[in-house]
Amino acid sequence: MRKKGLAAITATLAGALLLSACSSNAGEDEVDTSGGDAPNELTFMFRGGEYDKIAYEAAIEKFEADTGADVTMIVTDADQYATKLQAAIAGNQVPDVFYIESGRMQGYVYANVLADLTEYVDQATIDNIWDFGTEAYRFDKETGVMGEGALYGLPKDVGPFGFGYNTVMFENMGIEFPDTDEPLTFDEFLAICKQLTVDLDGDGELDQWGTGLNVTWNSQAFIWGAGADWVSEDQKTVTVDDPAFAEALQWFADLNLVEGVTPSAEQAQTLDTYQRWMAGEIGFFPVAPWDIGTYTQVATDNPDVFGYDVIPYPVANEGDETATWLGSLGIAVSENSKNKELAAQLATYLSTDLDAQKILAENKVQIPNLKDYAYGEWLETDAAAAGWPANVEEFLQIADEYGRPLPGTWTYTPEWYENFWIGIENVVDNGSQTAADFLAAKQPEMQALLDQSWVSAEQAKAAG
Repeated sequence: MRKKGLAAITATLAGALLLSACSSNAGEDEVDTSGGDAPNELTFMFRGGEYDKIAYEAAIEKFEADTGADVTMIVTDADQYATKLQAAIAGNQVPDVFYIESGRMQGYVYANVLADLTEYVDQATIDNIWDFGTEAYRFDKETGVMGEGALYGLPKDVGPFGFGYNTVMFENMGIEFPDTDEPLTFDEFLAICKQLTVDLDGDGELDQWGTGLNVTWNSQAFIWGAGADWVSEDQKTVTVDDPAFAEALQWFADLNLVEGVTPSAEQAQTLDTYQRWMAGEIGFFPVAPWDIGTYTQVATDNPDVFGYDVIPYPVANEGDETATWLGSLGIAVSENSKNKELAAQLATYLSTDLDAQKILAENKVQIPNLKDYAYGEWLETDAAAAGWPANVEEFLQIADEYGRPLPGTWTYTPEWYENFWIGIENVVDNGSQTAADFLAAKQPEMQALLDQSWVSAEQAKAAG
């Protein structure tokens, strides 16, 4: 077994879809995001796609039936949500219940935007949620430490960022399926990618590749799998100048630049690697819970070219620990909600109610938050019945054993980490800069931003 390693919204939301599993209806173009006034009225603002909308409509309908609440649901596109939430806060129109990102939570706490939910959630419930699902929304205002103290949110989900392979492609190429427990080494992974990278129709152009990975979201697992990291354990020192980091990043870049086992940057612009993966042109690609509904439908519609399962991410050397990132969205309650207790009840229901979790998992938008259900009935019968991949247990292992928060999650602001990606194309796309040179220049830039993040945290603490 692998070792444990977890380490103002304006009143107008143009184009936003209002789902109403409720009796009060706001106009589609005029949506008031402020909390409800009547004793049983709530607003719930979230982001998501069609699968999320369908799942939440069903879950909210049950909550209303059970409690007599009247919930107005407001959903935005993912890329608009953060801006709209910031505007809602600035305009004093904060919804009763809404999504938050743990990496942005500290500022909201110091600004008294978030209600402390500690008293509303019993310890038995907390103990049955993935550890990261609660740690990500705990914050000690006195010490400034994330992962400890009061509970300012509950997990909408935990998102294990898994690694997948196209089972149909492997069968067609006569390649043995990878082990579902022991990770491939970098060398083994590359060797398989080379086998999969072929010109199938003989026209002189490659039309199938071993992999096609986005550096911003996919490189973390490979950096960690080489024993390197972005920041020290105390979150105060940027460590990208570690030689192991440079070696892993260069290896990642060379999958394209030297080995040619990924579509080129030009080919990716013609058709991105996500689409090529679903078209059966790529052998290895990330698989996360939010993709399952789409991937399962593609596999059903095109069984001759696409099928998939989940495996551990590769590691640099045999015996190294596999790693990947474990994300989360939180469900928070407004400190100024006029129906705070009912709002806390809704947040707790969406995060921890067994029936709600079954609805969300059945609609393939997340793994269950509840450990006993996830390892029990869901893993034994419900996941397969709903069309999750065969090795769905890998998601649970990521959530429970070896998933890590993205760098920047535990710091006051993530700008220091976001800076890392500025100019990364010179390493991975055009090769005009070596990984070692890039990282040597990046470390002081990132360190300055991380230092400022700690200063900002102290200033916010003093102001709060």
